[in-house]
Amino acid sequence: MNRPSRIVLIGASAGGVAALTDLTAGLPKDFPAPVLLVLHIGAHRSNLQELLQRRCPLDVATARHGELPRAGTVRVAPPDEHMVLVGGHIELTRSAKENHTRPAIDPLFRSAALEFGAQAIGVVLTGTLDDGTAGLQAIKAVGGTAVVQDPADAAEPGMPASALRHVRVDHCVALAAMPALLASLAGRSVDSAAAVPGNGTGAAQELAAMSPARQRLFHEQQLMLGLGNFVEHLRAIGRPSMFTCPECQGALWELDDVAPRRLRCHTGHAFTDRSLQQAVSEGADEALWAALRALQEKESLMAHRAAEHRDSDPLESARLAAAARSAGRQARALRQLLHRPSPPDE
Repeated sequence: MNRPSRIVLIGASAGGVAALTDLTAGLPKDFPAPVLLVLHIGAHRSNLQELLQRRCPLDVATARHGELPRAGTVRVAPPDEHMVLVGGHIELTRSAKENHTRPAIDPLFRSAALEFGAQAIGVVLTGTLDDGTAGLQAIKAVGGTAVVQDPADAAEPGMPASALRHVRVDHCVALAAMPALLASLAGRSVDSAAAVPGNGTGAAQELAAMSPARQRLFHEQQLMLGLGNFVEHLRAIGRPSMFTCPECQGALWELDDVAPRRLRCHTGHAFTDRSLQQAVSEGADEALWAALRALQEKESLMAHRAAEHRDSDPLESARLAAAARSAGRQARALRQLLHRPSPPDE
C-alpha cells in the first residue's frame, strides 16, 4: 500500500466530543489524507467512534494495532492506550502516561513528526492545560504544519491558548473554518527533501545523521516506548531535577531548552509544569485523605483499648484514652482543612 503524502493528527480534551463531531462532519468525502484522533478519554469506555460515524462521510473506526494509515479514513485512539506511528504503522501501547493521561496527544504528534516530517499536519482543539503544545512544537521542528482552534471559539481555551503562546502556529481558525482548511492543506504537496520518513525506533547508528531536533524527538520516543538505555536518553535531552514522578515516584529529569518546562522520568512518564502541578495536587489530596483515615482508625483503636483496660489497668486506660483524644483532635483539624473550599486559582 502506498504511503500517504500527508497525514492529519488531531487532539482534543474537554469539549472535544462536540468539536470533533462537527469538524469530521465537515470533511469532504474525497479527503486526501488519513486522520488520526486523540481525545482525553482515559480508561473509560468511549462511544466517540459511533458518534463520529453518524455524520462523518469518511471511514471512521477505532484504531487497530499494526494498521496502515490510509487516505479518506478517520482512526480514533482507544481508551487507555496511546496511539503512535512506528515504521509507517499505527501502534497502540499502554506505555507510561504523558501529562497525566493515556491516551495523550503529545505521543501521537511526536511520533508523526519522526515518521512524516513536513508531511504532518497537527491540530489542537478545545481542552484545558497544555497537552498538544509539545507535540505541535515537534511537528514544527521538522517542517510540518501547526493548526489551532481559535481559543475564543473553543469550549475550553486552555490547550489552544497554550499552543499559541509557545508554538509558531501556521493557522488559528474557528472550528467552522477548519474542515475546508484541512482539506486544502492535505491536498498540497510537500517538498520530499523536507519530509523525511523515519522510524521512531530507528537504529542507533542513524542517530548521528539526524538533525538536533529529530535527535531530541528520537530520544523522547525511545523513552516513551521503553527502548534503549534510558539513562543515555535522559542525559541527551535533560538534567536531573529535585522532583519525583507522581505516577511512579522515580526521579524526574527536566528537559533542556523547552518552553513550557517539561519533565520526564526513566519509566516514560512525562509532564509539563501544569500537568505536574495537577498530578501532585491530586496526590497530595489522596495523601491527606489517607492520613485522615489513619487518624480516625487510631482514635477508634485507642478508645477501644482504653475501655478494655479501664478496670484491669486504670493508668494504661488513661494513657490510651489520652492518645485517642489527641488523634481525634488531629483528625477534626485535618477534616476541617480538607472540607475548606479551594482557592479560585486551583
